[in-house]
Amino acid sequence: MKQAQWLAHFGLKTPPFTKSIEDSHLWLPESRKTVVEDIVNAVQERQHVLLVGEPGVGKTCALRAVRTRLPEAGFRLTYCHNATLGRRDFYRQLSLALGLDSKATAASVFYAVSAHVETLGREQTHPVFLLDEAHLLHQDVLEHLHILANYSWDSRPLLSIVLVGLPELWSRLSLGKNRSFWSRISTRLSMGDAKPEDTVEYIEYRLQTEGGSRPLFSSDAFALIHEATHGRLRDIDRIATQALKRAARLKLKLMDRELLAHVLETDGRPEKK
Repeated sequence: MKQAQWLAHFGLKTPPFTKSIEDSHLWLPESRKTVVEDIVNAVQERQHVLLVGEPGVGKTCALRAVRTRLPEAGFRLTYCHNATLGRRDFYRQLSLALGLDSKATAASVFYAVSAHVETLGREQTHPVFLLDEAHLLHQDVLEHLHILANYSWDSRPLLSIVLVGLPELWSRLSLGKNRSFWSRISTRLSMGDAKPEDTVEYIEYRLQTEGGSRPLFSSDAFALIHEATHGRLRDIDRIATQALKRAARLKLKLMDRELLAHVLETDGRPEKK
């Protein structure tokens, strides 16, 4: 079924469960709002942050919410998502993200980044480095981060490093060989699975944002979705979209337990026509 057909069937303007959403339309339950508040407070206090959680629990959404909360006048946010690079290429990527010329050696790149951070400090602008997928960081990069976090004999907090990744990142950082940087991370946060009511609220919010004016999922359907996804947003997005498309093909206006059971049974496999 063409996209316009299944959307029109439910009176929706655009696909409701997509990554392409404006920051103003981000959804966060109360538990996630607390995480955002903790990160914002830590950055405002010039601290370093660790945020871990399973895939799809909303870590990146939390980072986007942090971006909207911090005033542009006093903070410079740099987002890095390629954590699989060696130390030199990692700093070269960071240089490019900061608008600096990349250098030939790790030492020259590090010096350029350090000098830029100090310049921002003199301009009363606090740099914040958001390192996503940080559980993939090479050990030599991880061991070097405490140097990036150390200025003027560790007396001036000129930047905040926010590490975001899977739960194993917490275990890696707490190892003895990483204790120098681990001891500098003042705010350590772990995002657990969402609650059943969070799943319901998320689905209804996304539908309403795209023009949905009436309930489209039964209470049993909501329960099945939460049970299958544990409230992980990417999984919810995929399954809810499949349910909407199947219901539209069957000319149904409400996703019930039977339809959701079929969607979950066939999830990841091509459906027979």
